[in-house]
Amino acid sequence: MNGGADAAALLDFSSGSLPGRNMIKRSDFPSDFIFGSATSAYQVEGAWATGGKSQSIWDVFTMRTPGKIEGGANGCVAIDQYNLWKEDVALLKKVGLDSYRFSIAWTRVLPGGKLSAGISKEGIKYYNDLIDLLLAEGIEPCATIFHWDVPQYLEEEYGGFLSPQIVKDYCEFAELCFWEFGDRVKYWITLNEPSSFAIQGYATGTFAPGRGPASAEPAHQGGKIGITNVAQWYEPLTDTKADKEAASRALDFVLGWFVAPVVTGDYPPVMRKLVGDRLPKFTQEQAKLVKGTYDFLGINYYTSIYASNSPSKPGTALSYSNDQGIALSSERDGIPIGPKGGSNWLSIVPNGIYKLLVHVKETYNSPIIYITENGVDEVNDTSLTLSEARFDETRIKYHQDHLYYIKKAMEEGVDVKAYYIWSMFDTFEWAAGYSVRFGLFYVDFVNGNFTRFPKASAIWLMNFLNKKRITLKRQAPKNEEENGSVKKVKKQ
Repeated sequence: MNGGADAAALLDFSSGSLPGRNMIKRSDFPSDFIFGSATSAYQVEGAWATGGKSQSIWDVFTMRTPGKIEGGANGCVAIDQYNLWKEDVALLKKVGLDSYRFSIAWTRVLPGGKLSAGISKEGIKYYNDLIDLLLAEGIEPCATIFHWDVPQYLEEEYGGFLSPQIVKDYCEFAELCFWEFGDRVKYWITLNEPSSFAIQGYATGTFAPGRGPASAEPAHQGGKIGITNVAQWYEPLTDTKADKEAASRALDFVLGWFVAPVVTGDYPPVMRKLVGDRLPKFTQEQAKLVKGTYDFLGINYYTSIYASNSPSKPGTALSYSNDQGIALSSERDGIPIGPKGGSNWLSIVPNGIYKLLVHVKETYNSPIIYITENGVDEVNDTSLTLSEARFDETRIKYHQDHLYYIKKAMEEGVDVKAYYIWSMFDTFEWAAGYSVRFGLFYVDFVNGNFTRFPKASAIWLMNFLNKKRITLKRQAPKNEEENGSVKKVKKQ
């Protein structure tokens, strides 16, 4: 965009009727359907050593592993939500969201990683205050217990998730969360994207800890519990049987890996066949224990990709990637599967979420599904003015189109109950650092105050949710301070 476009950049998004957009309204969904937004502790809180908080594997990974994070960034301050939580709840309320999904930092409530090492009163108070304010504003808290931030103490003591000892310490952490917050938090997610954590943390080494080459208690508190898994939709590259089977395998190795056990009591048969004895076997007691241990399945969806059959050659090293015998591509015959977002891995393919939802329904006995993440990013282009950076028509169309296909899936019997946008705010985006922005709100990372500015998508969402509808004026603001920012708050 050029400077002359500033005046028209933030238009009237009240009708949602811009050309090429699938028309979708709040009233197209049941009245009890949940619309929310999602974040995670390490990506937004900051305050990495405040109130007795200890280091997580992400603190160590970002600060001690050069070259792993874009721009050498870290989440030590992130977007400072630890200090700006009241202002952020006010924005959630203003937009009109039903729910806020956040994660509880293990190291903030249990600095030593386990109960025997002591509980942080400051950490418990922080989440109690956040939960209480959310409820006071009519916003349902949805808490993720584990979003990748293993206490560094446990990583050093026994290797974190490489050791079965983690099960006991995780259960203690979960039980503490249920005890302290379960009287008010009624929606719980045990693990966020365990496949991403396992693949990128332990297979490729691109995420913490950088290695490479649940409890039923909420039921007693009237709560619901589930696990969140991420999945692309894998489209066969060709109509051949081999490529169709390759696409199915790819989905089983990402989604089925963690969903099949809680639904059927075992891993997908294709994983059993291809991985063999390297895949752990469930005892009868374990299978009985894990089967059916969910009230809903959380699904994170961002993109789709083509899959084709590509058997590993004899003598190829055994690995998660090679086991699958597939090749992935974002193009077919030189034509992209969809336009790109800010990240190279994110192609915009809205009908992929429809195909994925129908697959989950047909494969896993029609479970209740929460879309716990869905979103698109743009490159953090520092050459843009604030007005230009806030014009995110791509994001508006992305969400409208995905909601259209979610509604289509629901009309065909898929039991979707919730939709959480990633993310309410621009955040620290793991290996990408601050080089891309997923937020409905633009966060000023430069001036030290982390001021939140609504993007056009935030205005669209507020109007979509049928709250007090507003229209942004077409004339350019006199200055950036009048351009819709929230009040600046000094760091405490």
